[in-house]
Amino acid sequence: QVQLLESGGGLVQAGGSLRLSCAASGRTFSSYAMGWFRQAPGKEREFVAGINLSGGTPNYADSVKGRFAISRDNAKKMVYLQMNSLKPEDTAVYYCNGQGTWGQGTQVTVSS
Repeated sequence: QVQLLESGGGLVQAGGSLRLSCAASGRTFSSYAMGWFRQAPGKEREFVAGINLSGGTPNYADSVKGRFAISRDNAKKMVYLQMNSLKPEDTAVYYCNGQGTWGQGTQVTVSS
């Protein structure tokens, strides 16, 4: 069974950047798609970005297109989310997801 552990969150000023990482355990990491989701206070969890098995054709929520980039390293069993030009509305707990499994989340706070 896969286990996921996110890291890299923190406090950043608007316009700044952060890189989130998600470390996966399990032998079959390269056989499933991965995604990043986020949940802001009082809101439902929403899709942010997804990436397929080989790392090609990522897809993004409209709200982050052109600012965020998802990538994966199957050899290291890692998924990344590079977040640039951050906005206060990006403030949320960010979660990694794969094979229906969720990580514990990492807090991202963007100050104005």
